[in-house]
Amino acid sequence: MRQRTLGGAGIEVGAIGLGCMGFSIAYDPGTKDETESIRVIRRALDLGVTLFDTSDAYGPWINEELVGRALAGRRDEAIVATKAGCAPNTESYVPILDGRPEVLRACCDASLRRLGVDVIDLWQLHRADPKVPIEESVGAMADMVRAGKVRAIGVSEVTLEQLEAAHRTFALVSLQSELSLWTRGALVDVVPWCAANGVAFVAFAPLGRAFLTGAIDAGRAFSADDVRAVNPRFTVEARRANQHIVDAVRRVAARHGAAPAQVALAWLLAQGEHVIAIPGSDQMVFLEQNVAADSLVLTPTDLAELDALPEPVGNRY
Repeated sequence: MRQRTLGGAGIEVGAIGLGCMGFSIAYDPGTKDETESIRVIRRALDLGVTLFDTSDAYGPWINEELVGRALAGRRDEAIVATKAGCAPNTESYVPILDGRPEVLRACCDASLRRLGVDVIDLWQLHRADPKVPIEESVGAMADMVRAGKVRAIGVSEVTLEQLEAAHRTFALVSLQSELSLWTRGALVDVVPWCAANGVAFVAFAPLGRAFLTGAIDAGRAFSADDVRAVNPRFTVEARRANQHIVDAVRRVAARHGAAPAQVALAWLLAQGEHVIAIPGSDQMVFLEQNVAADSLVLTPTDLAELDALPEPVGNRY
């Protein structure tokens, strides 16, 4: 697999990593099988995937424990990325933010225990807490680097202003945010900023929460505990309105004998050498399909056709 670098830390990772949230929560959560999840994660290692992204908020806590069990005995093959500062809200899908320095320090120690590792390779501020200056949150995270508990730090889903303030406080190696063919806002400001400042851009939900794979049509029903059940882009009306996006991806895929998901990932990786994709899949067949997207190179005509797609109907949250 092609390698890309996490900022100035010199940490190399595969261009396609694995977002691990879906092994525990969010998408079809009633169907999870831990034994199969561990098998998928270990197969990802076999295929050359090195970046595994989790968070203490996923579950909460159980996803870190799962990733830790899956990587046991193969720790040296993986770059472990986790996050802190964002806890789930049992009353709604709106997260509870807590970026206080003392809370983040405690979260770091707890994540180390759950993951079963001596050091976290990439520790990220899951969301900026509006009640705490981002400089204070990032300063506490930098303390964990100096203490030898963390190799490098990043931030997630922040504004350009917050990104700049965080980077001035301590050198970031990554920004994680949503980027896909139907969520392209980051291309306006933060993706170029990352390229200019030597910071990796880690793209989550690169397959549009499975919509871009073509597997979800207007007739698909979601369980109440699936986050897509309350997502504005997954209403029946929005799915019907956005079907033309998937149709375009399918047309490009047909020209290459590829799957739509592979086209969506290839487009993403074409946005810059600093862009890393972390699609999530708890099914072996889709993991292998996603990893194979690393070898798909789109033509200038393909890219122009995909770039010309209009904005989707519906907010992303």
